[in-house]
Amino acid sequence: MLTSIQVRNFAIIDQVEIEFSSGMTVLTGETGAGKSILVDAMGLVLGERGGSGLVRSGAKRAEFTAEFDLRNLPGAREWLEEQMLDLDDDCNLRRIVNADGRSRAFINGNSVPLQSLKTLGEKLLDIHGQHFHQSLARRDVQRNLLDYFGGLVDLAVATNNDFNDWRLLADKLEALESANADRNAKLELLRFQIGELDSLDIQPAEFDALMVERSKLQNSGRLAEGVNTALNILFDAEPGNAQSLLADAIQSIDNLSAVDAALEPVVAMLQEANIQVTEVADSLRRYGDALDMDPARQNFVEERLDAINNIARKHRVDPSGIDELHQNLAEQLNDLEHAEERGAELKGLVSEAEKSYRKSAKRLSAGRKKAANRFASAVTDAMANLGMPGGVFVIKLSARDIADPRPFGLDDIEYQISANPGQEPMALSKVASGGELSRMSLAIQVVASDGSAIPTMVFDEVDSGVGGGIAEMVGMRLRELGQTRQVFCVTHLPQVAALGNNHFRIMKISDGKSTKTGITLLNDDERTEEIARMLGGVEITQRTRDHAAEMLAAGAKTTASSKSA
Repeated sequence: MLTSIQVRNFAIIDQVEIEFSSGMTVLTGETGAGKSILVDAMGLVLGERGGSGLVRSGAKRAEFTAEFDLRNLPGAREWLEEQMLDLDDDCNLRRIVNADGRSRAFINGNSVPLQSLKTLGEKLLDIHGQHFHQSLARRDVQRNLLDYFGGLVDLAVATNNDFNDWRLLADKLEALESANADRNAKLELLRFQIGELDSLDIQPAEFDALMVERSKLQNSGRLAEGVNTALNILFDAEPGNAQSLLADAIQSIDNLSAVDAALEPVVAMLQEANIQVTEVADSLRRYGDALDMDPARQNFVEERLDAINNIARKHRVDPSGIDELHQNLAEQLNDLEHAEERGAELKGLVSEAEKSYRKSAKRLSAGRKKAANRFASAVTDAMANLGMPGGVFVIKLSARDIADPRPFGLDDIEYQISANPGQEPMALSKVASGGELSRMSLAIQVVASDGSAIPTMVFDEVDSGVGGGIAEMVGMRLRELGQTRQVFCVTHLPQVAALGNNHFRIMKISDGKSTKTGITLLNDDERTEEIARMLGGVEITQRTRDHAAEMLAAGAKTTASSKSA
């Protein structure tokens, strides 16, 4: 579960540090106070994308830190152990977003790629946004939710991989069959191209070595002149070369060292310098003797480089890639020369890959059919609890044309809803009522969460569009979920807020020059005042406060009775 979060310099948040408990936690506040900003901060510390616009004005960076207790999360612990990032049962996630948009991520103090933070984050916390119902009409979202609920995610991934393997082999077979259409002409061309490369006999790294040698040959006169100049200064010039000057210095200091022993190390250093000068002079002489100023060799190098550059341009490759080109052409020639055998081999591989894909896809379809019935039944029950009695949720699975398989399998999936008794189920995209769609979305999210191994759920204003008794039903369903999981709910409904186990108020604070967001854990009296504010608006009366206290007492009584049950 999430035990704490710290946020600095994010949007209108200056600095906040919050500790969390288990159960259902509600977050309330005036519109624009920054309730959803805290949810956004949770997403960022778990690896969601962010840019420079996230950083508070005038700050250099935004910082996010979250602490998790992993005692009930074996999957997350195993992942951390595999990555050698584990730290007992605790996990510390940190994210820094700089003002220039660059960001860094850390897990238990270790710098990691952002994708690693996201991968781990998906095992720790699940965020259901307030606009989820807008994406719920998409077929891919519907399919993923069903697979998630049915525990079919791994099988769906395997099906996708099998499809990609099959298509890759099928593309190779198609290319080979296409090449067979004018096989003789291509064979002749390939043999000619390979013959050219064989005749040229380019060795690995030869081009780079020739480039270095050409530079040396082109500058051989300058190199010889420079070497001779250095030799004269160091050894050959008379009088006053470096070696003779050092010899004089050695003799002078050596005589003085007999008077003061402190000069003996200086004599040793001068002698070492003299040896070094002699060795340098010897090295320069050998280098000068080895300089090749043969014009014939220079012509050979230029011609060789021209030949390599010409064939590289001909094949539109970099000169350093000619060796790889040679190998690729040889493989193509081998495939064409053994086209029948290679074609038969590929056909066999394509056939096996297709069988593997269809086997995985059929298993996935069977799993989806079983999961669809359970999912639809559970969502229908949830709809009744959310003020839609008589409503029906249906998952329609249609088999795709066998000749038109897709990476996601052989099924077309469509969510349908009948909001009223006697009404034919219709596609979600055709449901007109925003309130019905919001409740439908909440029912689906809660039911899908029941199949999740993630212990922390965040619901960001998913209760928008509902009110009255329906709002209380929404709150009760979230509270029930909070009995087995850690639930966060950003809400503007007092009926929902009154049912929380913990209550934070988010406030916008301004001194006339700058605006900040403050977050406070409310005690019983403060909570009564906040519920009263949510009920009564600007002017809060004693009657409103009494009503708020009554709601909180009823919520506490309901929570206590559900725990004893």
